[in-house]
Amino acid sequence: MQYITVLGATGSIGQSTLDVMARHPDKYQAYALTCHRDVETLVRLAQASQPEHLVVADESQYSRLCELARQANLHAQLHAGESALVTVASAQPVNQVMAAIVGAAGLLPTLAAAQAGKKVLLANKEALVMSGEMFIQAANRSGAVILPIDSEHNAIFQCLPHNYQYGDLETSGISHLLLTGSGGPFRTTPLEQLVSKTPDEACAHPNWSMGRKISVDSATMMNKGLELIEACWLFGVAPEQIEVVLHPQSVIHSMVQYRDGSVLAQLGNPDMRTPIAHAMAYPQRIDAGVAPLNFSQMTNFSFEQPDFQRFPNLRLAIEAAKANQFASTALNAVNEVSVDAFLRGQIAFTQIAQINEAILNCAPSSQLDSIDAVLSYDAEIRALAKQGLKGAA
Repeated sequence: MQYITVLGATGSIGQSTLDVMARHPDKYQAYALTCHRDVETLVRLAQASQPEHLVVADESQYSRLCELARQANLHAQLHAGESALVTVASAQPVNQVMAAIVGAAGLLPTLAAAQAGKKVLLANKEALVMSGEMFIQAANRSGAVILPIDSEHNAIFQCLPHNYQYGDLETSGISHLLLTGSGGPFRTTPLEQLVSKTPDEACAHPNWSMGRKISVDSATMMNKGLELIEACWLFGVAPEQIEVVLHPQSVIHSMVQYRDGSVLAQLGNPDMRTPIAHAMAYPQRIDAGVAPLNFSQMTNFSFEQPDFQRFPNLRLAIEAAKANQFASTALNAVNEVSVDAFLRGQIAFTQIAQINEAILNCAPSSQLDSIDAVLSYDAEIRALAKQGLKGAA
């Protein structure tokens, strides 16, 4: 039996994880479920999965969690606060940790799981974007296994040789990695219309069902940029060894180009349960509840180069990947602030990239040699970004 802590259980990744677990009750048991503040959904999920622990990060919701858990006759231990997230991510009985908290809030518990030597199912890309070298070093020291959950990174992982050595494309005969992206809901929208796009329109992804923040990142292609930075750390490659390709159908999730001309691709329906099940059971395979592809109905695969005029956030992320750690940490911080402002109706869609670039251009460089330094710098950039918002409003 594998005991799993699901960080961010109430989000789409967390709920998909619990769906896969429920299909295999003889293999997986929930140890802890966590949420930011949606305690109603957390309790509902706990009624089905019966975890030993429930955690709400927002301490103001703790009394509500206690009340709902009592009404539902749950016997789980209840906790609140960020330190509790770290505790359930690193607890001794835990075999696997699904790291699905969105944004910088997921850094500390995800790092704690890596430091504790857990099998980390990494859906929180910010952990690597903010602290890539430190995170990888922590995993190496503890013997933690890091398995990617993002469909693109999981696809690349499946297409690499089974004996791939971290960072060694040459020995593996690999030319480069191909990271695919759908282009989001505004791939063909006239550029002059982007300024008037609403949060609901930006969140209406054509293929995937995701949370609002990551949906906006998909619409700006910042999500793809953050994935490029994450891929550099996951596989030990330089940004120049990764090519971003638009694939609107979202059936080919990513590819690996070999030096002999071969290209290996991983295909599947756009359902996150596939990479989740792959990582949970690796190196075995289990049923994910996902329908197989029907090739007789697949009549059109198309590919495009991304347009940096349409997707300036992707350009910013590539530039950050080529710079030092502080650049990608800063980009992640300012983007979280600007996306939140857009979702609140405070700025226009096109201002997200404008604010991101303005803050990056004035952000001070910093030596990020500890997690405390990363978190301090993250807070400094957020403060700069909020000041920038006042001028943009």
